[in-house]
Order: sequence, then C-alpha cells, then structure tokens
Amino acid sequence: MSERTGLVTIEGGPLTLSGDEVKVGDKAPDCDVLDNDLNPVKLSGFAGKVLVISAVPSLDTPVCDTETRRFNDEATKLGPDVVILTVSMDLPFAQKRWCGAAGVDRVKTVSDHRDASFGAAYGVLIKELRLLARAVFVVDKEGVIRYIQLVKEVTDEPDYESVLEAVRKLM
Repeated sequence: MSERTGLVTIEGGPLTLSGDEVKVGDKAPDCDVLDNDLNPVKLSGFAGKVLVISAVPSLDTPVCDTETRRFNDEATKLGPDVVILTVSMDLPFAQKRWCGAAGVDRVKTVSDHRDASFGAAYGVLIKELRLLARAVFVVDKEGVIRYIQLVKEVTDEPDYESVLEAVRKLM
C-alpha cells in the first residue's frame, strides 16, 4: 500500500496517508463498507446518482458532528438525484446511535472499520491513527470522480460552498 506524507496534519503535526491516491477524472474505486445495521454496502450501488462522499475521522468529535449535520441540512435542498454518504471508522452501532441523537436522516452513514477498504482505495487512511482523513469526493452519475477536497488540517471543516458548487454542476 502506498504512503504519502505532508498532505494533512492534526493540530499542526504531520500525518501519513496510506492507500492509493485518486484524482479527478478517475473512475471512483468500488469498496465495501457497512451500513448502520451491519449490512454490506458497495459504493457502486449508487450508480445513476450524484454521490457526495464525506470522509471523517469520527462522528463523536465536534468538527465531524458539525460537518455531518451541515451536509444533512444541505441534502434536503439537493433533491433525490444526490446521495450524501459520511464514511468513518466508527462502529456501525455508534453511527446509528449518533444519527438518532443528532436527528440526521438524510445523510447515510457507513463504516469502514472492518477492513479500511474505503480509506485504502481513496488514499485517506491515516496510518498513525487508523482513522480517515477529512476529505470530500463528488462522484458523477457515471461513477467518475469530479471533485476532491482533502482538508489539510484534520480539525478544520471543509469548504462547503466549493463542494456544493461541484454538486450543482452535475445535477
């Protein structure tokens, strides 16, 4: 598995990203994650929809909480042709509990905890922490990556407006 350094930090400290780097124009890698009821989910199952994949370290942190709630609010404005997934290494049980407590019902949360296949396939697995780096990927209806935002400082929120602009261009 390839490794890249110097791309992200946590509180200023450098981290190593493991996995294959993906680029705009690449076919979105398919991988297996788990939904909140432990059912396998393939990313290819969202073909025909614009897919926003929000990778976060953990829903139980303030920035990930804020980000996922914001995308949940935005999802109501984007319509049925857009699916927003939040992927983390949190256990599906924790994700389900968090969604219930937060009232998140438009964003689908999925877990990469089992084998980190998403983190490795998208190059956002933090080697030192076995968590995902904060990143957003926008995939078009044909399964091609059209936008990538890797957030330099893991404790910062993404640029929501840039993500939403990329999504609107694909609708």
